[in-house]
Amino acid sequence: MKEFRFRLFIILAAVAVSIYLLYPTYKDYQYSKKIAQVVEARKTAILKANPSIDRDQLDKILTQVEDSIKSEDPAIKEARLKRVKLGLDLQGGMRVVLEVNTAKLMEKIAKNPDDVFQSILKSAEQESNTTDASLVDIVTRKLKERGIRLSRYFGTIRDDDGKIISDLKKQADDAVTRGMQIIRNRVDQYGVSEPSIQQEGSKRIIVELPGVAREQEARQLLQGTALLEFRLVKDPEFTFAIMQKIDNVLAGKKNIDSTESGDSTKTDSTADSSKADKKDTAKKNKAQTQQQFEKDHPFFTLAMIDPQGRSADAYVKASNKDKLLRILNRADVKKVIPNNIEFVYSAKPVNNAKDGQEIYVLYCVNKNPELTGSVVTNAQATIDPNTSAPSVSMEMNSEGSAEWARITGANIKKRCAIMLDGAVFTAPVINDKISGGRSSISGSKDMQEAKLIEIVLKAGALPAPVDIIEERTVGPSLGQDSISSGFLSILVGYLVVGFFMILYYQRAGTVAAFSLIFTILFIFGVLAGFGATLTLPGIAGIILTIGMAVDANVLIYERIREEQETGKTLRASIESGFSKAFSAILDSNITTMITGIVLYQFGTGPVKGFALTLMIGILASLFSALVISRLILDYMIGKNHKFTIG
Repeated sequence: MKEFRFRLFIILAAVAVSIYLLYPTYKDYQYSKKIAQVVEARKTAILKANPSIDRDQLDKILTQVEDSIKSEDPAIKEARLKRVKLGLDLQGGMRVVLEVNTAKLMEKIAKNPDDVFQSILKSAEQESNTTDASLVDIVTRKLKERGIRLSRYFGTIRDDDGKIISDLKKQADDAVTRGMQIIRNRVDQYGVSEPSIQQEGSKRIIVELPGVAREQEARQLLQGTALLEFRLVKDPEFTFAIMQKIDNVLAGKKNIDSTESGDSTKTDSTADSSKADKKDTAKKNKAQTQQQFEKDHPFFTLAMIDPQGRSADAYVKASNKDKLLRILNRADVKKVIPNNIEFVYSAKPVNNAKDGQEIYVLYCVNKNPELTGSVVTNAQATIDPNTSAPSVSMEMNSEGSAEWARITGANIKKRCAIMLDGAVFTAPVINDKISGGRSSISGSKDMQEAKLIEIVLKAGALPAPVDIIEERTVGPSLGQDSISSGFLSILVGYLVVGFFMILYYQRAGTVAAFSLIFTILFIFGVLAGFGATLTLPGIAGIILTIGMAVDANVLIYERIREEQETGKTLRASIESGFSKAFSAILDSNITTMITGIVLYQFGTGPVKGFALTLMIGILASLFSALVISRLILDYMIGKNHKFTIG
């Protein structure tokens, strides 16, 4: 027995480590069963109490129940982090193809982009969508065709076209690279296990998020440019005067008063006139029929003003949002809107109308921000102690702190809109000068959304907007079906191979079938230990490994048979069989390993998953055949057990 100690110790150590690494996977399975039972019981109770409950509302409640259970017990999260990671095809999730909007990037970095530039850019973008040429090349070609130097919009007057083109292409490439890094930072902070983020072509990014079920959150996480702006809200009298002009244009009336485009000041007569118009509109609203009011006041039909007159914020139904935006972008309407203001919506609906539609707030704000998110150094999702509502507190650098103190000190009693990605999250009144560079964003519906805003702000802003051009969602039930089918395939494959080995090689075949169990155990142990991801093609790789694992045993057993035919004893035949078959076993497995390495290096997605489990399986099968099987055979011979090789 002494001669077996070292090999036995190595085998037991490998088995113990594999079981230790797989234990969190077992615990996660147990936790998942318990959570599913609790959620199902809660679902039954809710349906019993309220049989007519909306399905979306029910799913939302059950999701909150599941999330609360997971957050209360740290052991659940720890087990999930250490378990065998499952790919998108096994646990469900999202696959999103993003495309960096190079047109927006060029518009952003251009100097004084006039109507000519906008026209060329729009034409180039349309051409880029139908050809393989880069947008930079198309834009530069169109500018040259019109005899316009590139330095008019890019670079400096001293730069030649070659240098400007090179710089533009570099910025476009950098936008994709930086975009990938920022998305990776956001996804990592969001807590997605084993995400896949890779570049495809010159401007596309493929993101796979296993286990992510909340599609809207994922879109916000990936697409949010993190453009944080602090803009002053225009005074109610000024805003209402502009709205009245827009309403007159739409109704075909003449605008008599003279609020100059680009001038944010107002005279007392304008203010009095605005107030009178506002009161007059309110009276007409009551006196006239709805149909007549819609005809006379088309703008105020879509954008309803606060009847109590506390502000000029307009309330717009969700169904009218796009329609109103189209109206505001009309050429005749733009003429009466000052160049330095902009109408923007709230990020979230404020409440529901009587007909069940969501209502958004329309704000009139300065076009140029007083301050941007570039000065923000830290963000933290918290609960506001005054309102008990979720919010995101922010800290600014020294430059931002000084500027924020100046802005708030100069605009006391005015409102400041805090905007993220072009939408207003909150527009509080500035009551006092704010020193120290601290501020907060309120308006989040729950802590989860506040945490999402925190992540986006901390991870940084995307250098250019990204558009989702393809989105695919795999449901968890479909993933569970894949897991069940995959493991059934592994079981059937093992039974068929094991039965053949036992039938053909008798007791020696039983040893080979037994060592196969260790091969499978070691594969999953290595996957868990290195945090690798198991995919459906990976399961195919394991099944292939089961078939290939007995190749070594077949070579050894056939060689032992040949040695026995020469008159050698069984012990000598086994010794000679293992030594002489070793070179053939090593050669065959090395060639397969090289193939696996090539597939893993140059393959993507499913191919990588297959190659990974194939390579791990080769090493595990060699260990099982050359160490475990050899130990069992030597032990049986040493104890004079009856041994047959077919």
